[in-house]
Amino acid sequence: MKSFTYERAGTPAEAAASAARHPGAKFIAGGTNLLDLMKLEIETPAHLIDLNGLNLDSIQPTPEGGLRIGALVRNTDLAADMRVRKEYAVLSRALLAGASGQLRNRATTAGNLLQRTRCPYFYDTNQPCNKRLPGSGCAAIGGFSRQHAVVGVSEACIATHPSDMAVAMRLLDAEIETVRPDGTVRTLPIASFYKAPGKTPHLENALTQGELITAVTLPQPLGGVQLYRKVRDRASYAFALVSVAAIVQPDGSGRVALGGVAHKPWRIDAADAAVSRGSKPVADALFADTKTTHENEYKLILAQRTLASTLTEARAASHEI
Repeated sequence: MKSFTYERAGTPAEAAASAARHPGAKFIAGGTNLLDLMKLEIETPAHLIDLNGLNLDSIQPTPEGGLRIGALVRNTDLAADMRVRKEYAVLSRALLAGASGQLRNRATTAGNLLQRTRCPYFYDTNQPCNKRLPGSGCAAIGGFSRQHAVVGVSEACIATHPSDMAVAMRLLDAEIETVRPDGTVRTLPIASFYKAPGKTPHLENALTQGELITAVTLPQPLGGVQLYRKVRDRASYAFALVSVAAIVQPDGSGRVALGGVAHKPWRIDAADAAVSRGSKPVADALFADTKTTHENEYKLILAQRTLASTLTEARAASHEI
């Protein structure tokens, strides 16, 4: 691990301003992803800004009837919150499907959204990776690609986003609140937060240099039956091969989002519109533009079957509401 300087931020605005003053600085809270990357020298920040002293760890109702979740709310606390369990059950289910209990105790809301891919070539510094070293190439293309993306890919990157929580947040139309180094604030819809890989897969999201996430806001509860189903290689502490987040209303309408298949939580308007017509039209809309390898093409079938079983279960439960 390379040497670095360290400070504790006093306010969110001070943290953002400090990050702007220190090129290559990184924010640290739970550290469940960043510290691993630093040990491998994938991330080599010259300066760390500790956010844990900031007052960003509460969950509060909004005037519009939703919830405002502080950036430092731990995953365990968010999943256990009674308002989340009752009104945003898909979020609680997604959080509990992720990582281990020990990691959820440390991992934060903002950190979960910002965690980096678990592509093995990204983690192996002996291999080319455009996400780690822009312009070096993508070893996954033509390499071991069983866990990689089947939609939203580019010639430069086929990595997937690892977060379970982000899939549920995308389903719920969450918004991300930030503060910039000059003290201005803005709100970003999660739908436009993650960038497509294109030719610059190292540019993963819409944040600018020094910009700090302060909260995630959920809209009014959507009701309906909310499910999260995750398919993985082992029963716990594994990232999704495919995951399905779904909300189905008593009238048969609903919405779906997938994890494990793209560089971001994968949700398509046409798929939401097709929920009442059955799982096949939904799958057709979600996978209208796929690009698979011989090793990951199984994900299309796996996703279709997982989607079908999840929607069938949700529809059956919605009739009981």
